[in-house]
Amino acid sequence: MYTSTADVKTEHGSRYLQQLCKHWSHRFTVEFDEKSGKVPFSDNANVEFTADPSKLHMVLNVAAENDLERMQNVVADHLKRFAFREELEIIWTRQ
Repeated sequence: MYTSTADVKTEHGSRYLQQLCKHWSHRFTVEFDEKSGKVPFSDNANVEFTADPSKLHMVLNVAAENDLERMQNVVADHLKRFAFREELEIIWTRQ
């Protein structure tokens, strides 16, 4: 598995986590609550979220290295759509 993480500074991490999980729950079997969530995009890719009062932590796991950048963009683009009221800095770090 290839893993990438991002810590996004925001006071609304819990709200965004829940919005993202609800959004993807229409296509995937998603698990979430106010502080954490997991979206299994496939058997080979998933994203996990944890939120605290100052940030949203994201961990992206993919089986194929060439899917990592594409999935980073998918997750980041969806987050930016839900967080349109604020300018988020999303910097992925490969593990």
